[in-house]
Amino acid sequence: MTTEPRDTHSSTSDNYPDDGPSVEALLHFRPRYDDEPEEALDRAAWRQRLRQLYVGTDPVATRFQWAVATVDLVIIGFFILSPVLQDLGAFLWFDYAVALLLVADLTARAAAAISIRQWLRRPAVWVDFVVLATLLAPLWLANLGFLRILRLWTLSQKGLFWRALRRYGYPEWEDVGRAAINLITTLFIITGFVYTAFARPGSGMEGWVDALYFTVATVTTTGFGDITLPGTAGKLTSIVTMIVGISLFVRLAQALFRPYKVTFRCPKCALMRHEPDAVHCKACGHLLAIPDEGGG
Repeated sequence: MTTEPRDTHSSTSDNYPDDGPSVEALLHFRPRYDDEPEEALDRAAWRQRLRQLYVGTDPVATRFQWAVATVDLVIIGFFILSPVLQDLGAFLWFDYAVALLLVADLTARAAAAISIRQWLRRPAVWVDFVVLATLLAPLWLANLGFLRILRLWTLSQKGLFWRALRRYGYPEWEDVGRAAINLITTLFIITGFVYTAFARPGSGMEGWVDALYFTVATVTTTGFGDITLPGTAGKLTSIVTMIVGISLFVRLAQALFRPYKVTFRCPKCALMRHEPDAVHCKACGHLLAIPDEGGG
């Protein structure tokens, strides 16, 4: 009596082909371990659409990002003019309105993030939280109001502006733009600190413009001497301002005058910056294939 060999795959061969389980099979077994209600699936889809708006590169997402960036620039202008506008009766209303906009933006970005924990680890997010705190408690944190200009730095961390430069054929200006924004942000932060800490009646620094004048004169090491900061704290502030200012000016000069290099990741050693006409990576010698539009 002969028996045919048992086909151990007969019970699963219809559901799982040789190359693995089919999509239909996975969908069939999904309810066994992922019994999600319909509203949860809708919420996940909503978050995915929101993330596409914030990080996507399609025309709809790009228009949305430019609209958000425009609002950010208006808010930054308000921050710069705050020392001049703070005596207006409606200033606090504008302050709280900007706070609501920032809360809405942070909430949307948190909802669009893949991982809230990783999102909270980003320095730009913590900077926005500091800015939000100064907006929600302007009477208690008035002395920290100069930190609001850090919003300009967080705006520069978005790839929207730099993608536009690369798209229109000006990638070499990205480093210059980043260095200039860092310098401008630092100038306004120091100006705000000097105005908050040292501007007093009879001190020779009567207003915010005087603080800006002193900061620019110190950063450029011009030092006319008509406005000086009193005491040891003033001298230390002047020293830090000169050191930071010279460093940022040197960084901007390097970005302006050094030979331009393209950003392209070497597949072997991961070196990112190369000469525009490089054929081999200067670090490891790997053959590169840097995209070139053939502009000559």
